Amino acid sequence: MEQTSRKGVRKPAARAAGKASAGFSAEEKAAMKAYAQEQKAQARADRTREDGEREVLAAIAAMQAPDRAMAERLHALVKAHAPALVPKTWYGMPAYAKDGKVVCFFKDAQKFKDRYATLGFNDSARLDDGAMWPTAFALKVLNVDVEKRIAALLEQALG
Repeated sequence: MEQTSRKGVRKPAARAAGKASAGFSAEEKAAMKAYAQEQKAQARADRTREDGEREVLAAIAAMQAPDRAMAERLHALVKAHAPALVPKTWYGMPAYAKDGKVVCFFKDAQKFKDRYATLGFNDSARLDDGAMWPTAFALKVLNVDVEKRIAALLEQALG
């Protein structure tokens, strides 16, 4: 049901009744804004790998502990086990790309007020394993066993 305002503009009934729409959260809006800025930066012809490295390190520095320490360690793992990946930010998160496509990313728990940080892989990662396989992994702590598993995933992702 619609109502008409004094100016003759039609509004949905829920909005006219003063109900707020679910819409995007402040965190989601910030991520979209970060993505728009990243797209503008990507369009620059003089953009270098070092630019991406600086942006990733700045995104990591802005994180709260313990996610910051995990992101720093993950960044080092990517550099050691997948040096072909180019660091960049993606929706404000540290990410690593090949041929311009994001292969993997780190989402800190505070980004969207989650219970845990996430290491995610996009479809360009070659993690295929039969008819179904995981593409995101919850991270609570990085220990030797977890780091070995991440290193193996990074190597597999690059095929």
